[in-house]
Amino acid sequence: MIIPIASDHAGFKAKNITKKILEKLGHTPLDFGTHTDESVDYADFAAQVSERVNTGEYEQGILVCGSGQGVCMTANKYPKIRAALVWNEKISGLTRLHNDANILCLPGRELEEDEKEIEAIIKAWFGTNFEGGRHERRIKKIESLTQNNPS
Repeated sequence: MIIPIASDHAGFKAKNITKKILEKLGHTPLDFGTHTDESVDYADFAAQVSERVNTGEYEQGILVCGSGQGVCMTANKYPKIRAALVWNEKISGLTRLHNDANILCLPGRELEEDEKEIEAIIKAWFGTNFEGGRHERRIKKIESLTQNNPS
């Protein structure tokens, strides 16, 4: 699967680790930047991935910034995005299983020294499918918020 991925400067190191893990697992990361550790604005890079997942060009994406929170907030401004801030394997699986999250947001500063945890997160994310059932109506409620409050 082609996975669009982006980060700011604070997530640059963790993003590069994530790309290697994706390749190892048979995915193709499509890097939308940043390509250095020079200071940049996370929203500029989060928007590039979010737009493409929002339109359906790609099914899922990955964003990384220092805390993961900035890219997550940015991504969730798009009506068809359910971005999830994930810092461990358990949360990764739950956001897919219960929330059908389609953008994985990682806290680069927290994870950049823990390649094993990043790999566990990625495996749980791509190895877990949406459970549906009672969670489906909850997802529809989330989607209705953007339909009732157009920007």
